[in-house]
Amino acid sequence: MKNLKLSLAALGVSALSLFAFKNADDGSIKGTVSPADAATKAWVISNSDTVQANISQGTFEVKNLKAGTYNLIIEAKAPYKSIGKEGITVADTPVDVGEIKLVQ
Repeated sequence: MKNLKLSLAALGVSALSLFAFKNADDGSIKGTVSPADAATKAWVISNSDTVQANISQGTFEVKNLKAGTYNLIIEAKAPYKSIGKEGITVADTPVDVGEIKLVQ
């Protein structure tokens, strides 16, 4: 009986601990690109991570980022040039970088 109580207590503590910690990778970087059909991918780069997302209809969101500072690169289609933005700080909420205009 004592073992059963200990097992149930351990199971309860384990179940509660699953909900006690917030996901550490829930930051994101989002924005828009114009012209909408001129870019293909958005890349975010940090000292320890490189993550990418497709650009669809001129919008992008790179998800599941750890807290930290990232550089953003928008990969453009010719004749447009790829463009970057440095020093984007990510925490636990989405960071909107706004509209990024590509040039030829």
